Amino acid sequence: CLAQSSPPKHRGLLLLPLACPLCATHPPSYSLRCNCTNCEKTGFECETDGACMASTYFNEGKEQHVRICITRENLVPPGQPFYCLSAEGLLNTHCCYEDYCNSIDLKIPGLPLFVQRTVARTIVLQEIIGKGRFGEVWRGKWRGGDVAVKIFSSREERSWFREAEIYQTIMLRHENILGFIAADNKDNGTWTQLWLVSDYHEHGSLFDYLNRYSVTIEGMIKLALSAASGLAHLHMEILGTQGKPGIAHRDLKSKNILVKKNGMCAIADLGLAVRHESITDTIDIAPNQRVGTKRYMAPEVLDETINMKHFDSFKCADIYALGLVYWEIARRCNAGGIHEEYQLPYYDLVPSDPSIEEMRKVVCDQKLRPNVPNWWQSYESLRVMGKIMRECWYANGAARLTALRIKKTLSQLSVEEDIKM
Repeated sequence: CLAQSSPPKHRGLLLLPLACPLCATHPPSYSLRCNCTNCEKTGFECETDGACMASTYFNEGKEQHVRICITRENLVPPGQPFYCLSAEGLLNTHCCYEDYCNSIDLKIPGLPLFVQRTVARTIVLQEIIGKGRFGEVWRGKWRGGDVAVKIFSSREERSWFREAEIYQTIMLRHENILGFIAADNKDNGTWTQLWLVSDYHEHGSLFDYLNRYSVTIEGMIKLALSAASGLAHLHMEILGTQGKPGIAHRDLKSKNILVKKNGMCAIADLGLAVRHESITDTIDIAPNQRVGTKRYMAPEVLDETINMKHFDSFKCADIYALGLVYWEIARRCNAGGIHEEYQLPYYDLVPSDPSIEEMRKVVCDQKLRPNVPNWWQSYESLRVMGKIMRECWYANGAARLTALRIKKTLSQLSVEEDIKM
């Protein structure tokens, strides 16, 4: 699961060709693959020997996003190519040099603090939609639309502050990470409530969704690919003044992933996440040895052999958990009229609220993993999903796949299965 060290990235601020003279689809000999907003024929992807570029600008009051490939010959002058420059207040442009690194939305996450205050104070709570260890989640009304409001009690102030801090990491915004709107504290006269306001997704969590519905092969691939895309963006470090640190989730599970109306995932609940400060090669808070949900803990977390000085260790633990989430999704896939009832991973091996010791015995001592049925081999997409799972579950974290590799494999599968993402 260990990523290659990334090449240096240049970035500046903005000047954008709205037409696309630079993004001819390149022959497959070029190594860099990028998202491409106007490359419909090639599944909205392009290949280049140069850079991936993302740009956001306003056109007639509407925010527009452009993602293209830029050829090496157009990266001039060296160090500050014209096509990678931004223009203050007009355009925000970003060039980068890793596969699909231009999937980012160039916006400052959330809203300015004074706007967040105003937002929270104009929300009308409608109904409670969930409870967790931190407090409650409500559906609220704001400007005629729905928002989700996570309400922490004042004794959970550290959790509230930490989650708000992570969500406001610059460049975190991504279509497969829950959209953060505001953080505020509200005094209801008796006690202080701490609010986190985010996008509302009526399907609820992936756990709820899979309990309620089986999924088609297309539905399975959409869920799996979008979850990998969100995790790849979370894990990815983008260098430069407009960059973002690598972030590891540390509590990835089906209850912490939301399902959007379009059948795609949004990763949520970043309260236990850690950020990597690459300049000092440190982690931004002192991480506890074992946090998260016991059922989804990687073997190295259960037996306390994880190297907490090494940020990649946390990314590898996330990948193990993603493999378990994939197993939950694939079991509910309706292929040839067969699908199984929803179950949590290890449902047949541990009790409903397992202890660390019970999980350790199964995962570390007996080296057991969830069952991948033989009949999945009869369907290419289930075969691929099963192979990915196994490669997420290796006892050795460093041998596991990366989120970016999983994203590429599933992108390829979605093209083969002719799935419109």
